[in-house]
Amino acid sequence: MAFHVGSETGRLRSVLLHRPELSLKRLTPSNARGLLFDDVPWVRRAVEEHEEFEDVLRSQGVRTYLLLDLLRETIGIPEARKHILDAVVDPHWFGPLATDAIRNCFDSMDLGDLASFLIGGITKREMLERMPEPASIAFHSIEPDGFILPPLPNHLFTRDPSCWIYGGVSINTMRMKARMRETVNMEAVYRWHPMFADGYDAPAAGGFHVWNRGTAMAPATLEGGDVLVLGGGAVLVGMSERTQPQAVEMLAQSLFAAGACSRIVALRMPQKRAFMHLDTVMTMVDHGVFTTYAGMGMLASHTVEPGDTEKELKITDHPPRDMYRAIAAALGLDDVKVLTPAQDVFAAEREQWDDGNNVLAVSPGVVVAYERNATSNNHLSANGIDVITIRGSELGRGRGGPRCMSCPIERDA
Repeated sequence: MAFHVGSETGRLRSVLLHRPELSLKRLTPSNARGLLFDDVPWVRRAVEEHEEFEDVLRSQGVRTYLLLDLLRETIGIPEARKHILDAVVDPHWFGPLATDAIRNCFDSMDLGDLASFLIGGITKREMLERMPEPASIAFHSIEPDGFILPPLPNHLFTRDPSCWIYGGVSINTMRMKARMRETVNMEAVYRWHPMFADGYDAPAAGGFHVWNRGTAMAPATLEGGDVLVLGGGAVLVGMSERTQPQAVEMLAQSLFAAGACSRIVALRMPQKRAFMHLDTVMTMVDHGVFTTYAGMGMLASHTVEPGDTEKELKITDHPPRDMYRAIAAALGLDDVKVLTPAQDVFAAEREQWDDGNNVLAVSPGVVVAYERNATSNNHLSANGIDVITIRGSELGRGRGGPRCMSCPIERDA
């Protein structure tokens, strides 16, 4: 495969997904908020909904790869397993008296169990089924059903911990503590899995660039839901509660140094959960055509271009009224088309909360959307967009739609 994502709406060729599993079963009313879910999903139905999503993508000719499969195959490589466990099993978290016992327990697991626990989490009780209890104050202080490793239910949203931008991948440092270990898993997959290893950071040999290298990027954070590959060398980035301005500058320097991108437009977004990522309020459905949430309004923006040296950037500030003009200029267009359905304030807020604007284009003018957002979907259809609907009553409880649940790794310009 030629790993390359040339746009938001060109034909989608291959995508990375994560089917819900053990991590969703760990969610309870008492821990869901801390794990960034607004409610406890019905897991069996969530799995069914995700399988329907997978089937829809495959029916459109898209190759689908499942993260759990890739992670299991990756940790079969000693260097990759060491990389993950070095990051996960830390005496600062577990105490020096328990660390060796926990590490040895993980190392002794078969690959399927280890991969499942790295995403799904593992409790003290489950650990003690596999090892004797260490003489450790820290370990003794954990309740029997307390987590040794908390689950990562947000791995469902594969868009965020890594995103492909033209000829390379950005492995992203996550803003929220509940998602930080996702980055470590993605570092290992891209660096060591056989599908990616030969091309890792080897563009001259036919491989791909690595725009950001994950945890090394901290404390600057960037999440893929804030990054839209507009096409033609342009990128749109939302500076949300999860993506910081300094990370945008770092990304710009990497992209510009390689000549992969000529212009970035950065939007200054409200810093609140309802606007957690740019793609919760705005996505692209065709070239120069966007679906947006009416409550987003117009946002101040900045156009970022290469400076006179690799360390310099040229920044042009734009007032809110010029937001779409700046995006159009990045696309080389006179204007962009914005599709916003006419709704009362209550209906608009409800559909935005249900990811009405978070659609995934599988080809120009053809998108996958949650069926529940009927007004938004009908408005897209009335404006010439072919909308393929899927159920999402359970998947949406983590606040993410079809775009969030997909990480394109091969897409046409």
